[in-house]
Amino acid sequence: MQFKVGAKQTMKMLEQNRAIEVYVARDADPQMKEKVVHLCERAGVPFKWFDTKDVLGETCGIDIGAAMAALVPEEE
Repeated sequence: MQFKVGAKQTMKMLEQNRAIEVYVARDADPQMKEKVVHLCERAGVPFKWFDTKDVLGETCGIDIGAAMAALVPEEE
């Protein structure tokens, strides 16, 4: 599994039905959070909240904060 990090990448993965699970930082932009959570609910994709963008960035293995990320299968 791998992460697609960022709002645009996360929404793209949801629209392409490739997201297995989505991670959202509580301190991300409220409109973006609402939009991604709505897409998750519509697509039936589970989502998990993280307290901060920094914690989510660490979880994804990057040195900066991340507002959201999608867990996707490895690309072949």
